[in-house]
Amino acid sequence: MVPEGKFEMVAKTLAGFEDVLADEIWSLGGIDIQVMRRAVSFRGDKTLLYRAHLWLRTALRILVPIHYATAYNASDLYKRAYHIRWSDYMTVRDTFAIDCIASGELFQHSLFAAMKAKDAIADQFVDRQRERPSVDLENPTLRINLHIHDSEIIFALDASGDSLHKRGYRLEKNEAPLNEITAAGMVLLTGWNGKTNFIDPMCGSGTLLIEAAGIAMDLAPGLCREGFGFQRWADYDAALWENLVAEARERIHPPLGIISGSDVDAETVEIARRNIERAGLKGHVQV
Repeated sequence: MVPEGKFEMVAKTLAGFEDVLADEIWSLGGIDIQVMRRAVSFRGDKTLLYRAHLWLRTALRILVPIHYATAYNASDLYKRAYHIRWSDYMTVRDTFAIDCIASGELFQHSLFAAMKAKDAIADQFVDRQRERPSVDLENPTLRINLHIHDSEIIFALDASGDSLHKRGYRLEKNEAPLNEITAAGMVLLTGWNGKTNFIDPMCGSGTLLIEAAGIAMDLAPGLCREGFGFQRWADYDAALWENLVAEARERIHPPLGIISGSDVDAETVEIARRNIERAGLKGHVQV
């Protein structure tokens, strides 16, 4: 599924957190790091791909580019998609979905572009294996990212599946929830190292407290997730993943300072407490 040795990856993020994300990737061992608009490209191996999903706090998703090309119309796009040997990445029994982002004058309708690419993939399987794989928009075996800017197109495998801001602990939220990526990025931008107290007097559903506690306790943000896209890939290495998870759990330690929050709304405070408990932080974060 992914090349042997080191390969290119692209981590997407929110505007303003690109440098923070680049620092995170560097700390994990990423090389050839390049900051882009709302994204950071880097190189690494499968171990880094897995570790990045466990540890990156400001990444929305991680893509593995597999094909760069140019297309000037729908016919070109179909041909470029058909040119890729999709049997390297999925079987006819697998399901797939295509997320497309299109900008520029040539392709102004991302859903139409995604449909053309979908047709090319399905047609290739029919032509070569006489069977057609199914599309599953909600929970596919393989999620494909198609990025189009003017005539430049990039096909990439979405290794994350669902957005990485969905850590798994925030099942409840107040009326104006703070995104987990934003919360983690805000804390990291302050330079706070977790060795002093952290107080949030308007804690809402507790997202800022939970992300701060994760930083203070060296708690990998991916530990609460139920799963990632790469775990559905044919070359998924369960033993490698389990070793990295065990390594991450061993690194967790109590915070050195007090982490506490409050809010004027009692119901919101109860939501924060339940989210904190789901994050495994009961007794470490006070609300």
